[in-house]
Amino acid sequence: MILWYNFHIKTKMNDSMISDSIWKMSDYLSRYYGKKAIIMEFKEISPKKEKSLEETAQNALKQIKERYKIMEQQQPEKKHKRRVRYKGTHPRRFEEKYKELNPEKYGDTIQKVISKGSTPAGMHISICVKEILEFFDIQPGQKGLDATLGYGGHTRKMLEKLQGKGHIYALDVDPIESVKTEKRLHDAGFGEDILTIKHINFANIDQVAEEVGPFDFILADLGVSSMQIDNPERGFSYKFEGPLDLRLNPEKGISAAERLEDITKAEFEGMLIENADEPYAKQIAKETVATMKRGKKIKTTTDLKDVIERALNFLPEKERKEAVKKSCQRTFQALRIDVNSEFEVLEELLEKLPDALAPGGKVAILTFHSGEDRLVKHAFKYGKKAGIYSDIAKDVIRPSKEECAQNGRAKSTKMRWAIKVK
Repeated sequence: MILWYNFHIKTKMNDSMISDSIWKMSDYLSRYYGKKAIIMEFKEISPKKEKSLEETAQNALKQIKERYKIMEQQQPEKKHKRRVRYKGTHPRRFEEKYKELNPEKYGDTIQKVISKGSTPAGMHISICVKEILEFFDIQPGQKGLDATLGYGGHTRKMLEKLQGKGHIYALDVDPIESVKTEKRLHDAGFGEDILTIKHINFANIDQVAEEVGPFDFILADLGVSSMQIDNPERGFSYKFEGPLDLRLNPEKGISAAERLEDITKAEFEGMLIENADEPYAKQIAKETVATMKRGKKIKTTTDLKDVIERALNFLPEKERKEAVKKSCQRTFQALRIDVNSEFEVLEELLEKLPDALAPGGKVAILTFHSGEDRLVKHAFKYGKKAGIYSDIAKDVIRPSKEECAQNGRAKSTKMRWAIKVK
């Protein structure tokens, strides 16, 4: 709060007296007017000599109250906004996990969650960090690209290896999380002199390379960040009630709910098979189309989960619960890949990678399902045969057992790498 006081006090008051009077007035104002800036000018407060300091202060406060009583009526007292309360001993919903959503303040809580093999709400634990850093062998002065910024865990570790010399460029299409990550990294000491973040799709890697030159190393982590999955408002998970969106950039394209509005049975069945290897694709596609023909729209994550449960109702009860869980995961994955055109943009990235790499440059890609891994595997093999890459990973690299135990979301990760000819 900014307060300007211009007091012309004709009586003799020492510094402590003046300070005490001003303190009383400022305390009153701060309680009644919050952070609103108030300009006050009292040209004369001239108490009689026999008046005490307390009387002087009270006289001043009385004048202030009279002068600003209209403002007091217009501005109701702000009520303190309480955090979301939850039943029981542990929060369940995303918005209830206030400690996990404030890692700077509740570091001990974050460590407890991680030690149990879980990912704190609003956070993302980077995968295969050790393996990536060992492969890149980053040297100070090099220039690198993180094609998928996300929470910034990989980016930060690579920045640390530069030791203040060199530069890393990072890309992300998510306008919500990328802003948070940028602030987080800048607060950690990584400013514009060593880090540049661009809000574009990695399919446009050629534009970045043309602007700043080829890179010594490039990383692409194709997984969806945990903070996207865990936030119900983003609609990435069947576990939470929320809008059926699934877009990495909610400002562009159509949502998954809109995609389903006019989809045919054959089209949805093909999508489920191609994007997720869904064994019950036929049944899920049939029930989805039938539901919409009955006039019921599928707008939320729960709506789609209910459709899948009805589609698999023919299974024995003891098998059904686990089958529904797996089919929900695969169906949401298939829709996410579709609405974000993930295979198409990955193919563009793989095609443009060689020209974006400097001679001897290295690329590492993390995939999370068979469709992605096949594309990366074939592109690297073709590049090796064509003389574009001097070496490629002979087998996939997987996270260690210890890492998978600490981070359950690492279990499906596959890492492949390639090195461009010098």
